[in-house]
Amino acid sequence: MTVEPDPLHQPAAPVVTEPAPDLQLQMLVRLIAQDDTAALPLTLLLPGGLLHGELISHEAWKADWARGLREVGGSGAHLLERFPEQVDQEVAARQGRQAPQRLPQWVHLRNATSVTAAGDPVVMPLWRGRLADVSGWSLGTPV
Repeated sequence: MTVEPDPLHQPAAPVVTEPAPDLQLQMLVRLIAQDDTAALPLTLLLPGGLLHGELISHEAWKADWARGLREVGGSGAHLLERFPEQVDQEVAARQGRQAPQRLPQWVHLRNATSVTAAGDPVVMPLWRGRLADVSGWSLGTPV
């Protein structure tokens, strides 16, 4: 015999759920991924404030990131040469296969500017963040 749960009683512990990315933003990121030379001005609302820059594809971000890694100095700099490709290989291995039909989970910006109430804007040549952390967005950048 099964006992039906009482709908008037909630569980004692909170239920943890992952934030869901905005479907339209995911589709915009997927659209940009079709052309590695494309970029769109985009403003994101994040828990820490506003972030604006050029929305670019993962491949364009990875190429720019690889160029930046080659410019890093130090005795271990040569180890970074293949790092972006190794990351992609590990992601593919964990997924078990390439999944081009999946909606993106990450957003990539070039020339990103972070604007917070606490201080001066911070400019970053490249930025990568989880789409699930974006609570709002707009095409274009602040004037």
